[in-house]
Amino acid sequence: MKKFGALLLAASMAAGLLAGCGAKEESAEVQATETQAEASGERTTFTVGFDAEFPPYGYMDENGDYTGFDLDLAQEVCDRNGWELVKQPIDWDSKDMELSSGSIDCIWNGFTMNGREDAYTWSVPYVDNSQVFVVKSDAGMKAQADLAGKIVGVQKDSSALAALEGDAAELAGTFAELKQYADYNTGFMDLEAGAIDALAIDIGVASYQIESRGDGYMILDEKLATEQYGIGFLLGNEELKNQVEKTLLEMVDDGKFMEIAEKYGLGDSVCLGK
Repeated sequence: MKKFGALLLAASMAAGLLAGCGAKEESAEVQATETQAEASGERTTFTVGFDAEFPPYGYMDENGDYTGFDLDLAQEVCDRNGWELVKQPIDWDSKDMELSSGSIDCIWNGFTMNGREDAYTWSVPYVDNSQVFVVKSDAGMKAQADLAGKIVGVQKDSSALAALEGDAAELAGTFAELKQYADYNTGFMDLEAGAIDALAIDIGVASYQIESRGDGYMILDEKLATEQYGIGFLLGNEELKNQVEKTLLEMVDDGKFMEIAEKYGLGDSVCLGK
């Protein structure tokens, strides 16, 4: 019995060694394939940097999955090019470091082109956007002049902040305080709690937030600023920009772009496919 047991153990070990060799060979084959793809310049993945607190462009849904208009566009681009989409949430104020370090291939998430034209290699603009103020419906504020002496919130390193520190600096000077947030969800929570009186924000995000939160909020008629969104690539990365842009325009031509835009209620905001 002992001899038989020893033989059985030896056979088991041999099988394990063979299985291990097989696994190593399979792993080596995968690595070799990836290495060959890299050597030939063939792209296999596409990593998109995005703000995960910026619905409807990029956010986490109720199932814990990252979704949104821009991410759906990126997924379709990847599907058509045979790439794997890597969704990489980033701190918005660290986006330049992420891009320059190679951690992401592009910034694709409601990314404003205006004022940044020479800082990135841009795709064609695909969304016309505006910056607006959101207030509570019962706050008694109807115009920007009513914001004087009020506490106004804004996201760090956002287009709204750039406007309030630039062309609209005089208006910002009338506020009691300009409070900066890492993300707009936190800003809306403070608006709801009464910690701030207004929130300067992209109109698409404002509309989405108001619809999802129900009645109780309104957008002031006067716009803070107007702008356009594009896909931002590392300055000089024309090759990748051209491939992504070519695919995006193909999606415009065959109607897929507008289909995705309407899914997120952005049919009136896009400036392609009309």
